[in-house]
Amino acid sequence: MYAVVGCSDCRTLWVVEGRPDTTGCPRCGKRHGYDELKRFAETDDADDARQARAALLADREGYGEAFDDLDSFAGMDARAEEGAIDETTYLEASGLDPEPIADAGERAERGTETSSSRTTVVTEALAVLDRPTEAQVLDYAADRGVSAEYAERTLAKLTRRGEISETGGRYRRL
Repeated sequence: MYAVVGCSDCRTLWVVEGRPDTTGCPRCGKRHGYDELKRFAETDDADDARQARAALLADREGYGEAFDDLDSFAGMDARAEEGAIDETTYLEASGLDPEPIADAGERAERGTETSSSRTTVVTEALAVLDRPTEAQVLDYAADRGVSAEYAERTLAKLTRRGEISETGGRYRRL
């Protein structure tokens, strides 16, 4: 069940789902006991509750007749979807090839091209290799697609943070 309720302090209207013990006004933050709140509309559908709240707000501001001419929230949502173009069409119209972009997005979601995964490659080198030199760490990182510059910066940062140490040109995790 959904109810359109109003705040007695600031007159804000909002939609409450279910029957909570208390609810807070989204504008002024005052907590209200649900049973003490005036319910302007009650419905089983969230869209119907949003529609009722919008109608009440329009009436309050003197736009009731104009609001009556509008479509429902569900109808406006459907129309908005009809007019939209998909990602592939947009990218092609922009002169871009959508396949490499989609592949990059998938890799990013898997976490293979993030800064933290590059850092992980450097720390893996320290775990896998026995007291490696900087050159060995850089080779390990390069084999996994991490640039030498990035690996060098990461080694320096990890050393400054005290996560690794360098003695005699060899690194180890602490």
